Amino acid sequence: MNLLKFIESFTNEGVMQSKGSRRESLDQFGQLGKNFALASIPFGLATLTNSAYAADISPTPNTPIGALQLALTLEYLEKEYYIMGLESGVIPTGSRDEKVFMQISDHETDHVAFLINGLGGVGSPNFVAKPTFDFTVGGAFDPFNDYPTFLALAQAFEDTGVRAYKGQAGNLISTPDLLTAALQIHSVEARHASEVRRLRGQKGWIIRNDRGGLPVQAQGTYDGEQNTNQAGYNTAALFGVDAGTEAFDEPLTTQQTVSIANLFIV
Repeated sequence: MNLLKFIESFTNEGVMQSKGSRRESLDQFGQLGKNFALASIPFGLATLTNSAYAADISPTPNTPIGALQLALTLEYLEKEYYIMGLESGVIPTGSRDEKVFMQISDHETDHVAFLINGLGGVGSPNFVAKPTFDFTVGGAFDPFNDYPTFLALAQAFEDTGVRAYKGQAGNLISTPDLLTAALQIHSVEARHASEVRRLRGQKGWIIRNDRGGLPVQAQGTYDGEQNTNQAGYNTAALFGVDAGTEAFDEPLTTQQTVSIANLFIV
């Protein structure tokens, strides 16, 4: 089941197509769990209006709810990947790397719990269940027996996450508190990406659209990063092309994100 069909299954069942279900989901959003850390994050959903959900839900999410559902799917992927990596023993035991991935794993677990609560909890109309992942991509990769491969995929996942969260900003712009909550996760994902890249001997940021020695299948994560024009200004004019592209991350569209994630979803 690929991610596109995974998202479509919710729209086809009419889960998010009625105003009533949306109102119910807002009520569920207001009950952000019993955990103080989750409850303290200011979703501010009481400020949302029906107009925020007026557009029809397409097979790819284009609303605040859809943006959070897509984010949750990506967080599921990262959470499971790091848990499996730590359990496999592929990460050198007792190393700094192991400590780094233990911390990242804890972060991803928190992100999943946060987003599930934000979507109303397990069993709510907007809840998105975890898909089945195949991190070997049908045997093409062996991340849990080969540490360089594990690191390479970790970099690809983190770089994808940073750009994907940025790409959903437009879908959250009408709901500032949701946007703030997403940005809180986005900034942490950016720190993850920088740290994992350095563990691989890479710079902490992307240069042009260079995938940093990753398999060709990862190129979609880096396509478009070579852009040097920002708001009509050529950023390469002052410091050169490399610095111009390093200074800005480009967003990934929903469809681009779906295409990348589909590689790892059964």
